[in-house]
Amino acid sequence: MTAPPEVTGSAAEADPEAALKGVSAKAIQGRSLGQIAWLRLKRDKVAIAGAIVIVLLVLFAVAGLLADRVFGWVHPNEFHQDLIDTQNGTLAPIGFFGGMGPDHPLGIEPVNGRDLLARIFSGAWISLLIALLATVVSVAIGTTLGVIAGFFGGWVDTLISRAMDIFLAFPLLVFAMALVGVLPDSVFGLSPEMVRIGMLIFIIGFFNWPYIGRIVRGQTLSLREREFVDAARSLGARGPYILFRELLPNLVAPILVYATLLVPTNILFESALSFLGVGINAPTATWGGMLSEASRFYTMPHFALWPGLAIFITVLAFNLFGDGLRDALDPRAR
Repeated sequence: MTAPPEVTGSAAEADPEAALKGVSAKAIQGRSLGQIAWLRLKRDKVAIAGAIVIVLLVLFAVAGLLADRVFGWVHPNEFHQDLIDTQNGTLAPIGFFGGMGPDHPLGIEPVNGRDLLARIFSGAWISLLIALLATVVSVAIGTTLGVIAGFFGGWVDTLISRAMDIFLAFPLLVFAMALVGVLPDSVFGLSPEMVRIGMLIFIIGFFNWPYIGRIVRGQTLSLREREFVDAARSLGARGPYILFRELLPNLVAPILVYATLLVPTNILFESALSFLGVGINAPTATWGGMLSEASRFYTMPHFALWPGLAIFITVLAFNLFGDGLRDALDPRAR
């Protein structure tokens, strides 16, 4: 009885078991698309730095809400008129660069002497809340109508597309000013502050959905002609199944990327509305409202510097993270 011939050379190299000998199962474990995107994102140090700043800003806003409204540790509307120069008639803060010191690290406001750090700290949650919730509203409406328009086409697409054109041409600032004039101080038992917050979320979110709607519609028009959609139809899948199980999962990446880029736009828009006097009522602190008040004291740059810097850092962090997320989810677009 002869022994079986030994497998040598190219035959041994072609043997799958020989090739996998000594290799652990973890080393050849496949990665999902989400894991691959996360690995790409981790290598982008700038995007990770932006994400860290965003997390810190959210914690800063939550801490400001708790310290001001829940525990009462911060007093953003407390006057320090003893620190105001009333001798020369300028009503400017006494001291270096707006009264900066151990008790007031960022200085104080002219005329009334309110602490700038306390106002930026307590106003952070309002600015971020309006921007984030308005983004959620825009993404929800824009994604829903964009997918419907791109998938069904025909008169449905025509109707939704013309609605997008109307909203894009709408004079939003004029509407906001008119709405503020007729808006009651209390609706459904809500405080005037909450009514204004709800109004800003409605205005910014409801009238900005066509931007993401156009993007989602274009992506849907491309995806509905792909092979996996034809395969789902050939297996008897109906419209709702294709929409929710085939198209929407492939639209997650562009929706997430545009949402991260829409948040800073909404922050700037809320600041602009507050600057024009149609935002949150005084004396409630918001970053845009602080800039509006600072515009009357252009000879005191510290008043506008700190809220402007807060807006700048927030917008920059979201933009950097959005760019990194786009590159991670779609590396071919780089």
